[in-house]
Amino acid sequence: MTENKLDVLVLREQLVAPNGPYAALDVVASTGSTNADLLAAAAENAADRTVLVAEEQTAGRGRRDRTWVSPSGSGVYLSVLVRPSSVPPARLGTLGMVAGLALMHAATETAGIDAVLKWPNDLLVGAERKKAAGVLSEVVSDAAGQAAVVGVGFNVTALPEGAEPGPGGLPPGSFADAGAKVTDRTELTASFLRAFVELEAVWRLNDGDVERSGVLTGYREACGSIGQRVRAELPDGALTGVAVDVDPEGRLLLKLDDGTPKAVSAGDVVHLKAD
Repeated sequence: MTENKLDVLVLREQLVAPNGPYAALDVVASTGSTNADLLAAAAENAADRTVLVAEEQTAGRGRRDRTWVSPSGSGVYLSVLVRPSSVPPARLGTLGMVAGLALMHAATETAGIDAVLKWPNDLLVGAERKKAAGVLSEVVSDAAGQAAVVGVGFNVTALPEGAEPGPGGLPPGSFADAGAKVTDRTELTASFLRAFVELEAVWRLNDGDVERSGVLTGYREACGSIGQRVRAELPDGALTGVAVDVDPEGRLLLKLDDGTPKAVSAGDVVHLKAD
């Protein structure tokens, strides 16, 4: 059985220039948040496509500053700094869709598990659709121009009994719990990073246009929210209806219970059970 430990030398050999597409890749034993560290590094002019991976996060974050539990040796916690100078600032938010598709690749193609994306940033695995991963993208402007930090965290090894549900009551899951054929964290890290940079390169070449780059088509195919009856929990109240599509701005398009169309750009979406 392969030891479930991150191998920084293997990752650098495969992924960092001159052999790979990334400028730099570091693995740290522990940090508060890889996103926070790379946001700080961006202010110090860190290079485009810099990667930080942590064995453990003590203050991992999700959307709305929620805590992402990141215990040592049990998952993959990483962030990527990108500087897509040709992409309009309004399109930088769609990097979360790019990361979601890269997560799908690691889950389905490498780990061999059943998985779907839940809008906007969750990966659900197995027949019970447990949450095994999340994405957090953040944008910053610095002396070198605009930059974005895309963070992902995904649970690899089996979770302990009694793990608490996340926002919206989603049961927590992991790749191992979903029957993964690969649970080596180095291999899964490399799989995600290879898929991310391939998708991001095409997205960047098309100036962040998710339609021209094919990201939108891939996201629609992977999105388990489309066709579901959902409740969208927004700052000014909740809406219920059927999720019918995702638009080129990354918004979830709903048909509300009264037939009204509604585009949701941010918020928590809960998949409702059929009546």
